[in-house]
Amino acid sequence: MKVVTDRPALREARGGLDDVAVVMTMGALHDGHAALLRQARAEAKSVLMTLFVNPLQFGPNEDFDRYPRTMEADLELARAEGVDVVFAPTRDVMYPQGEPSVRVEPGPLGLVLEGASRPGFFHGVLTVVNKLLQLTRPDYAYFGEKDYQQLTLIRAMVRDFDLPIDVRGVPTVREADGLALSSRNRYLSPDERPAALVLSRALNATAATGSIEAGLAEFAATPEVKLDYLVLTDPMLGPAPDRGPARALTAARVGGTRLIDNVGVELP
Repeated sequence: MKVVTDRPALREARGGLDDVAVVMTMGALHDGHAALLRQARAEAKSVLMTLFVNPLQFGPNEDFDRYPRTMEADLELARAEGVDVVFAPTRDVMYPQGEPSVRVEPGPLGLVLEGASRPGFFHGVLTVVNKLLQLTRPDYAYFGEKDYQQLTLIRAMVRDFDLPIDVRGVPTVREADGLALSSRNRYLSPDERPAALVLSRALNATAATGSIEAGLAEFAATPEVKLDYLVLTDPMLGPAPDRGPARALTAARVGGTRLIDNVGVELP
């Protein structure tokens, strides 16, 4: 496995690869990232992983400085999953002229849900994803369904910009008790960890009944968790249909940690 940190080295390493899948990460890798790498390894000849904590997607009061950075463990996991090349740029390599004055506009979908709670978040996400797609030139790009709104917006950007890339979603990986894997789970205290299960309980209740009220009742019974939103939409995050495929999405704060989750729903 090659680890490269600058653009010339990336170009050289990428030049020796064929049928390339990219998996973009901010490090602090866990089994959810391993699932992305595993699927990429199964479906492409070559796997290129990026490792970069993107400052553009953190607000002024968010956790950029304390976001977990575990480079050695991340490289060990990447090596175990058969990654061919890891691109781990510094901030100056990614943004050599400083923060970009031109950013990707996510459109109306970027202003709701996570976009409403974290203004500017998707401008930062789509800008860095677009830059990394240009730098790595993959045939396929793999993203987790846990960040469902992000996945939907990346697919829209690739489509609208005519990028020749196949974007593939990978199902959310969960702990045995149902908690969706997240790098931020490590912030949860021993007392907060059981309370965080209300997110998956609320989503499952919504999916089982087709009713947001059932999910809201789960949050009402867990007042120590502060609900941001719980919504039912169509698969493209538009208004919920009367029947057929839908999506339930939620975000909540458990202590000082903000978590998100979602599940597919089939409305009868």
